[in-house]
Amino acid sequence: MEFVPTMIASFVLALALTPVARRLAFRFGVIDQPSSRKVHTSATPLMGGFAIYGGLVLALLIFTPNIYLVEMLAIGAGASWLALIGLLDDRHELGFRIKLVAQALAAGVLILAGIRIQLTGQPILDAILTVIWVVAITNALNFLDNMDGMAAGLAGIAGGFFFILAAGEGQGLVASLAAAICGAAIGFLVFNFSPASIFMGDMGSQVLGFVLAVLAIKLRFSTPLSIATWAVPILVLGLPIFDISLVVFTRLREGRSPAQAGKDHTSHRLSQMGLGNRNAVLVLYGVCAALGVDAIVVSRSTPETALILVALTGLVGLAAFVALERFRMKQQKSGS
Repeated sequence: MEFVPTMIASFVLALALTPVARRLAFRFGVIDQPSSRKVHTSATPLMGGFAIYGGLVLALLIFTPNIYLVEMLAIGAGASWLALIGLLDDRHELGFRIKLVAQALAAGVLILAGIRIQLTGQPILDAILTVIWVVAITNALNFLDNMDGMAAGLAGIAGGFFFILAAGEGQGLVASLAAAICGAAIGFLVFNFSPASIFMGDMGSQVLGFVLAVLAIKLRFSTPLSIATWAVPILVLGLPIFDISLVVFTRLREGRSPAQAGKDHTSHRLSQMGLGNRNAVLVLYGVCAALGVDAIVVSRSTPETALILVALTGLVGLAAFVALERFRMKQQKSGS
């Protein structure tokens, strides 16, 4: 219960800061204009990330114990850097390469503070894996910001499951950070769910993705179940990983740049199958929650059961991947 105040504070702060962010967006012209590659049909303010970042950082400053100061400063520095880069991108449309470099630099700050993947036992190789992971998950959340309420809702759900897992293991830093990200995302979601009155923009999606990547790296288990160390974070973040993999595969297959925006995400395909935008988002909320429950079960299972559950989840994901890709190809053949 000690981390609940952090969650409540980040929720209230993000809720209160979102109207402020709307006014700032209109004042400084940070507006997302509609286009053929976007779902929305009217100009929408694009500074919701200010509310997410503000709610997250202020809550952590108020409630985080001093024993986590060094790591929290590194995480805060990386998140602040990406919030700035995201704001500049929302206003001036920075190139994709610039954002990749910025994300890699944020990962470098984590590594300097001792926050890194510990998989191979080789510091250089683990550092490289850390950079790849942080860049991949940061962009995965950025990719998911394609429909009203999508990225904020999924980040809130994932943050909630990280909170449950970390609190159960007595990991104060991870639980505190997860509580803050869950509260801030849901507080913003009040204004962002369909029909959205404000978008988070890159300022929000990059901060959310970065913090979720950190949570996955920091989450540890006291049991000797080694599979949980790497499988549980991947399951919690399974939907963002699935979506970015699907989109990158599709764009490369079609001879397009992975950075080129388009209506080819998981949510778009579900909507085109007849669900519509809002129902597609709700279905993906359910998928994300199911993966979170799966992660909890895996963390508490025997190694043999955990391996079977992870394998079955992977097979279901592969089947969904193939089905969505075939749907895309049929659409293209029919010219729709």
